[in-house]
Amino acid sequence: MAIEMLYFAWVREGVGRGSERVDPPADVATVADLLDWLAADSPAHAQAFGDRAKLRAAVDQAFVPLDAGIAGAREVAIFPPVTGG
Repeated sequence: MAIEMLYFAWVREGVGRGSERVDPPADVATVADLLDWLAADSPAHAQAFGDRAKLRAAVDQAFVPLDAGIAGAREVAIFPPVTGG
């Protein structure tokens, strides 16, 4: 299951790229699992995803909590909290 990962703001800067295509193993079932899997593979990802309280996610362009499932997802975006003004 290939997923297009999108990173925004300081998350993008921490990871070192704005997007990447990943193919996580079948046991990666949630956004949090996906972040754990990516963090285990790269020190840059580990640092960018280190404080989960400062991360928000969207799956296929819908805001979701980090414990949301990713079954069938084509796109997962990770970004800092959004503020309006």
